[in-house]
Amino acid sequence: MSIMLLSACQNVEKTEKPDDLIAEDKMVEVLTEISIMTSARNFNKREFEATGIEPEEYIYEKFGIDSLQFERSNAFYAENYMQYENIYRRVKENLQGMKDRLDSIREVERKIKDSILAAEGDLDSLQIDSLRVKSDSLKMEQDRKLDSLINSRSIEIQ
Repeated sequence: MSIMLLSACQNVEKTEKPDDLIAEDKMVEVLTEISIMTSARNFNKREFEATGIEPEEYIYEKFGIDSLQFERSNAFYAENYMQYENIYRRVKENLQGMKDRLDSIREVERKIKDSILAAEGDLDSLQIDSLRVKSDSLKMEQDRKLDSLINSRSIEIQ
């Protein structure tokens, strides 16, 4: 039984390196793009489908590859565990880097929006203060006119 088990394990055929193997760096880019497309489709399937984008076709066209070349390359790398693990580690780093950049852009946008809101709030308070000053000055002017009228009448009456 042990001999059969050992002999059965020896005939495992390894995938040969394809002639059109996608380079590791390019494979990282392809798998990163596939991850993004998959996430976009899973996030909001209706909206994604409304764009009319066919993910596989888009990726193959963008990277100048075809489905067979991708499948052969993926199978080859998958059999070479350490190399495949390295590829996926780099994909993860790419995605994390994109997330970090997006988060920093969102933070900058939030700060800009907060500044605009604060500035609008200041303008509103300045406008309100300006209206108050105008209102106060009009009231003071009316009071002066009224005082002058009263004083002029009182002078005339005397």
